[in-house]
Amino acid sequence: MADEWKKTLSVYVNEQNQDEVDYRTPSGGTVVTDVDYLLRRGERKRKLEGWYRGRGAAPLRCETRAKLVREIENRAGEIEVDLQLSRKIYYEKGGARHQEERIERQRLTLQRDGSGWIVSRVEQPVPERHPAMVLPRPEEAGGTGGRQTSPRPYLNREVLGGSSARSVAYRREEAVLYADRWWDSFNPEFAAFEVDCTNYISQCLFAGGAPINYTGKRESGWWYKGYVGKQEAWSYSWSVANALERHLSRSDSGLRAELLERPEQLQLGDVIIYDWDGNGAYQHSTIVTAFDAGGMPLVNAHTTPSKHRYWDYRDSYAWSENTVYRFFHIADRF
Repeated sequence: MADEWKKTLSVYVNEQNQDEVDYRTPSGGTVVTDVDYLLRRGERKRKLEGWYRGRGAAPLRCETRAKLVREIENRAGEIEVDLQLSRKIYYEKGGARHQEERIERQRLTLQRDGSGWIVSRVEQPVPERHPAMVLPRPEEAGGTGGRQTSPRPYLNREVLGGSSARSVAYRREEAVLYADRWWDSFNPEFAAFEVDCTNYISQCLFAGGAPINYTGKRESGWWYKGYVGKQEAWSYSWSVANALERHLSRSDSGLRAELLERPEQLQLGDVIIYDWDGNGAYQHSTIVTAFDAGGMPLVNAHTTPSKHRYWDYRDSYAWSENTVYRFFHIADRF
């Protein structure tokens, strides 16, 4: 049958699901023959087991839904597929049950093996690890729906055009509500970025009442207008993790933050920014949306869409032993 390879794909997804919570060697073997991947998988399972133990947590179960995004048959008769894996991971800590969600992508190559199929190659993209400056493609703006049109410029007349003498409270709960509403999709009123983590965080801060500081210069202020014609019109601090880190570190008006020493000092609506290599180039941003039973922050993010993910990201393929974190407490009033 033409779709016999999909049975192997189904077995692979079941293996992926089990690997998130069960770190033993599979008794029934595996459909994967990619040795490099198997070595990486074994090492990751070892680290995950120690990671949960170090947190005083225990994984309970995982639910994984797979979506076939693309499939092609190459000249060698192999099937190449892009796979989207939507996971719900349940774990226990301090007598409380927690749920985390995230969406990942993989690219697989399947080959015939006698009368069946095997997975001969597994490619795991690491979108959280990206160059310091990544801008959206205009044709991808507007979200994941069928239409690929540029969104209307998002012009909030109450905040564009300079700061106000009126003090404004940061509405942390509203920032969190926005983060939970859009963690796995794109608000069509804003441009959608291929690397969208900081654009998403900026939207959350804005939803919480953080005031726009419109300078008209991309390298200064914190602002967003959308597209003016085909030209991007937003500050780098709105869309790039490294630039947002600099802005939060230095700003003394408008959107401001205090740099904290420890994650447990953070509150809802605060921000964590990540430097995976420890070289001063920050590449990823998250927002605090909940806390676990031990009072440690759980975060939401884009790029790899995540909801209530444990703050340290040691389960991310981007994480390294050199990772540096910046913990920003957003000002209570602007």
